Amino acid sequence: MKIKKGDRVRVLAGKDLGKEGEVTAVLTDRNRVIVTSPQLVNVVKKHQRQTSGTMQAGIIDKEMPIHVSNVAIVCSCGPSRIGYRFENDGTKVRICRKCGKDL
Repeated sequence: MKIKKGDRVRVLAGKDLGKEGEVTAVLTDRNRVIVTSPQLVNVVKKHQRQTSGTMQAGIIDKEMPIHVSNVAIVCSCGPSRIGYRFENDGTKVRICRKCGKDL
């Protein structure tokens, strides 16, 4: 998967189209990422029961995963795809496909 934890991404499809945020978790087995931002990306309301006396009971907002194909990394040129380049010393570097800058 080309998107990593800590990347700044923009949502391309769904109910939160156009919102930007930071990837906080990557679920590689399901090809999904969890995006958090001040604008609340893909948040659902969940009815939570109190468990073991520590959890708060009631309706809570929970951030749900979004498929990786519905987000694009944000570069200085805008949202774009990710490519790879090999340096002379053999290291692999992620690059922006629009402008060619290192990510």
